Amino acid sequence: MISRGPFQTVWFLILQFVSSCFVYFPSYNASFLFLGLYKIVADKTPYVSVEEITRKVAIGPTRFGHPCFYSREDIKLANLTIKQGEQITFNSVEEINGTMAVSCVMVRNNQSHSFILPLSQKGKFYECEDDQIYTLKEIAEWKIPKCRSRIVKLSNALHMWNSSNPLPENFGGYLVLMPVYEVQAVMKFRKDVVHILSDLDVEVKDITDCYDTSSFLQPLSLEDVFERTSKEFPMIAEIMDGLLGSKKPYNLLHTGKEIVIYKKYQATRVIASEIRSDSSKRHFLIPMTYKGKFKRRPREFPTAYDLEIARSEREQLHVVATKAFDSPHTELFSVSVGDQFLVQQCQTSEVLYEGRKKVIDVLACEQILSNAYKKVLLPMYMEGGFVEVIHDKKQYQLSEICKEFRLPFNVKVSVRDLSMKEDILAAVPGLQLEEEITDSYLLISSASSPMESWEIPVYRFNMLVHLLSKDVQTVVPPMTRTTVEEISEEQYYMVRRYENQTVLPPPRPPKKPATLMQQPVFAVSEQDVSDVLQAPKVKYCAMSVSLNLLQT
Repeated sequence: MISRGPFQTVWFLILQFVSSCFVYFPSYNASFLFLGLYKIVADKTPYVSVEEITRKVAIGPTRFGHPCFYSREDIKLANLTIKQGEQITFNSVEEINGTMAVSCVMVRNNQSHSFILPLSQKGKFYECEDDQIYTLKEIAEWKIPKCRSRIVKLSNALHMWNSSNPLPENFGGYLVLMPVYEVQAVMKFRKDVVHILSDLDVEVKDITDCYDTSSFLQPLSLEDVFERTSKEFPMIAEIMDGLLGSKKPYNLLHTGKEIVIYKKYQATRVIASEIRSDSSKRHFLIPMTYKGKFKRRPREFPTAYDLEIARSEREQLHVVATKAFDSPHTELFSVSVGDQFLVQQCQTSEVLYEGRKKVIDVLACEQILSNAYKKVLLPMYMEGGFVEVIHDKKQYQLSEICKEFRLPFNVKVSVRDLSMKEDILAAVPGLQLEEEITDSYLLISSASSPMESWEIPVYRFNMLVHLLSKDVQTVVPPMTRTTVEEISEEQYYMVRRYENQTVLPPPRPPKKPATLMQQPVFAVSEQDVSDVLQAPKVKYCAMSVSLNLLQT
């Protein structure tokens, strides 16, 4: 038992619960700081009521807080019958007409149906299979039910394996996650955050009514600051839990540093990834104010459908085939390595198969011959390969590319941004500009020497501050330094998934007709088509890397 003096007794007046997840695997354990992406294995143990689900499963306003379940039996409601096995999405817990219930959604025949399930609803509810991938932090905060463990499967490791990793190299089995909780607290006469293990054997006495809690520091995350009204800015804050780094603005954000927070706002960034053939490519967020210039690099297209997606009215797409394709229909064109095409439009065409006519989607192109052009049709499902031929030698600003072309788009920095001390993009041999996002930022500067101001991403910096009751000397921020931000694989994954939630997913490629026999595809080396390419070739690299899975 620990003796409790006056300082210890006030530890528990202001508390914040956070979960740290440890991985139990033979004799290994690791906190959620271990970088990796995981797939969740559906829990096979049923919940016996809606009320049990609300008690044990996190339900909230974000996508993490919308768990899905199905019932083994039909559920009959006043205006709807939910059939066994149909997926039910739990959106929120609400009080309706004095009764607690869950607002739910079900999709049937591509139509969404909203309904209410009372907490008293009995049955056997099973967790649906989840095809999403998550970080350990996301799983620990949202996806581990109370009083239950969680089985996950490693989907992708986000850093190079080394001796400090808790898992064996190329591990691909299942892990059992169990949460271990701690308490974060502040003391009346200390500015740092105290970490208290939840299994600490102490007696706790609630003395909240005996103390003025306003005399304690109020730790705020950057998200908490961003939720303040715009009228409360600018403000001065002291960093309670800072960042590590020698470059600006990281060296400004150490513990104990006073900063001025001028305003909050949303800003546009372009996600870019290094073009390379292995998995260790770098990722960047480029501001629209970037002053460097880009030249185009050729794109690669694995199917005819990708050519249709990349087609634009601004210019005709010129490609060269890198793989042969033998068409099963006489009405459609068979492609040879080195064939060059100008892509025109998507249309339909009748083909004869087994004595019957069948209508399929095709891509109309012009084949470039030595002295002529030949109109040809390529099946949209064609399993081929094409590389773009670049005729455009113009240098573009980032804003011009986003306005005139459809992303993703391949480029290389031709003129670096001279306003930056070090333009990290200039040394990258090739970049794929993937998409525009809107991100949340705070504009800050040093309170002691406000010579420059910096944009701080709200959701990628894990930092605690407390506000000071000092007056801001000037409400006009100094010159703003906008930088290219290099982000980790984990941050890249989360930005692509969550920052731009309003963007619809890309359409699925058309499927090859089931009645058609698959024809062989012949791969060739890049050397076979090097004589027709007008720009350096690049190799396509998938966004994620799958490990060979070995079940434990």
